[in-house]
Amino acid sequence: MALDSNEYPDKSISKFESMLKTDDVYFFDSEDFEEIIHHYLNNGKISLGKKAIQIGLEQHPNSLELKLLQVEVLAFEDKFEAAEKLLDEIQDIDALNEEIYIQRANIQSKQDNHQAAVNLLLDALHLTDDTFDIHSLLGMEYLFMDDHERAKLSFMKCVEYDESDYSSLYNVIYCFEFLEDFDGAIHYLNDYLERNPYCEVAWHQLGKMYYAMDMFQEALTAFDFAVISDDSFIGAYFEKGKVLEKLGRYNEAIENYEATISMEDPTSHAFLRLGKCHEKLGNYDLAKYYYYHTVHEDPLLDKGWLAITDFHFRQKNHEKALYYINKAINIDGENPLYWKKAAKIYFALDNLDEADFAYKQTVDLGNYELDTWKNWAEVLKRMGDLNSSIQVLIQGLEFYPDSAKLTYKLAGIYLKNNEIPEAKKTLADAMKMDLDKLELFDGEFPEFSEVKWVKALVSKIKKTST
Repeated sequence: MALDSNEYPDKSISKFESMLKTDDVYFFDSEDFEEIIHHYLNNGKISLGKKAIQIGLEQHPNSLELKLLQVEVLAFEDKFEAAEKLLDEIQDIDALNEEIYIQRANIQSKQDNHQAAVNLLLDALHLTDDTFDIHSLLGMEYLFMDDHERAKLSFMKCVEYDESDYSSLYNVIYCFEFLEDFDGAIHYLNDYLERNPYCEVAWHQLGKMYYAMDMFQEALTAFDFAVISDDSFIGAYFEKGKVLEKLGRYNEAIENYEATISMEDPTSHAFLRLGKCHEKLGNYDLAKYYYYHTVHEDPLLDKGWLAITDFHFRQKNHEKALYYINKAINIDGENPLYWKKAAKIYFALDNLDEADFAYKQTVDLGNYELDTWKNWAEVLKRMGDLNSSIQVLIQGLEFYPDSAKLTYKLAGIYLKNNEIPEAKKTLADAMKMDLDKLELFDGEFPEFSEVKWVKALVSKIKKTST
């Protein structure tokens, strides 16, 4: 398996490259060749790695380690049949070499045969005491198979072997998160921190777990310890800022976001959070300043465009809100959130044709949220296109069949369209779903509240529900 690129002697590399330039033939022992090859493979110089393998095998034709590196290159190039054939030859000589099973597992994994890869790696475990890399590979295979429980256990073994293996620690916590076992993650991290009390990575992850469980004071303490452990840990300052926002401590949140900007090149996410904090504090000029910087720093960050649009919308400056959401649409016309926001603005401007078009785009691009259907139907109702409004609500009810809101609205529009049988059935269905929401119907369609059959139906449903 490839060594880290800093584990090769510069002298061997220089000597090898000098040999290639001069066509002289220098002798290297097989370990030198291994290090030279690892260097080239780790740095993506595959052709030089292949050249080193070729010359290495010419000088050391019986070196199994060099042949295994040749297998690695063949697998990288998807030459699986040749790689397997060479592995068969190696296995005839050294049947108990765990690297054979590891390379076979790699070949199976590259062909999406992850269970076969797992079986081979489990075989490799029985052949060596140095199992760290094998457990790491097993963890990745289990992730490919969406078996997060076994992946978690494999990465835990890696952390047991090397508690500074933060990559495996992150993977353990990722598995806990995916399994929504936040209590388990908190217990695991607290246990880890008993042994490693100054590990800023573990404190940071613990804070994120507390945050996910809305345990904001505990999260704040964890992020404080992360900063104490490493006062240049930008991620901890940022996450601490988010917690302080949740607690309504906006000035302190601003201090933490500003700390991230002072330590490193500012990010669009930091600008966005600063804008939101200043808006909460009523510092509208500063809020605008940071929102503008957000979209300047990352024009593709949809949250930035939505924030600056919402800012102007809340200020009742609908024309400016429209200007910025259209800029966003010009950059990414496939983003349904932009179209949905545009529809809301057009509706506020009483531009119903454009609102209708924007909601159509929203749905066509895959946004099927309940309020999308409800608001689109409202636009069509206001336009007088009751048939289309009915069709939109029927579509919405396919996604939300138990939505009393959509059902009451559909009943009212059936009534407005003089489709009485459909209105009676739909209104009855809505009341059976949620009688308390009858006030929605009365509020939106007050002209029908005193209709004789409506009153009779309401009375009947109320009697049967008691």
